Amino acid sequence: MPAYVGLLRGINVGGKNKVPMAELRSIFEQLGCADVQTYIQSGNVVFTSGTSLTNTQVEAAIAETFGLDITVVLRTASALAKVVKANPFPHGDPRTLHVGFMTRAPSKTAVAQLESDNERFLPEEFAVRGTELYLFLPNGMGQTKLPAYLDRKLKIPTTVRNWRTVNKLAELARS
Repeated sequence: MPAYVGLLRGINVGGKNKVPMAELRSIFEQLGCADVQTYIQSGNVVFTSGTSLTNTQVEAAIAETFGLDITVVLRTASALAKVVKANPFPHGDPRTLHVGFMTRAPSKTAVAQLESDNERFLPEEFAVRGTELYLFLPNGMGQTKLPAYLDRKLKIPTTVRNWRTVNKLAELARS
C-alpha cells in the first residue's frame, strides 16, 4: 500500500486546538488507514492506505470528533521525497529552512507578483515550487514577518514545517 503524510494546520499551538495524538491516529484508522503513526505533537501523521483518502474526509472526521475546523494537507511519500530533493536553498543552514505545504498551487501571476517583493525581506528568502513554499529564515521563525505576508498575499491555506521535520516525515514515509 502507498504511504502518505497528513499535515494538520494549527493544532496544539499555544494551548489551542488541542488534538491528542492517540485520538488522531484513531481517526485515520477509522478512515481505513493502516500503519498509522504520528510524529511530534504538531499534527504530522504518516500512514498507508489502499484507498484514496481526501483532505476533506480527514477534516470532516476531525470536526466531528473534536469540533475543530482544521486544514489538512496530504502528500504521498514520493511527493514528500521530491519536496526534499527540490530544496532551492541547499546551502542554507537547515535550522533556518522551512516548508509551507499549501492546499493548492498559487497562480503563476500571484507567484510572479510575490517574487518581485523578494528583496524586501532580505536576508530572508522564499521560493514557490508547485504546492510548496520554501522559506529561508536566517533570523529564525520567531522574528520573521515573511510567512504572514505570504499568507495574506497568496490566500491559500498553508501549514509550515521546519526542515528537520520535513526530512523526518520523508524518512518515516519511506520505511
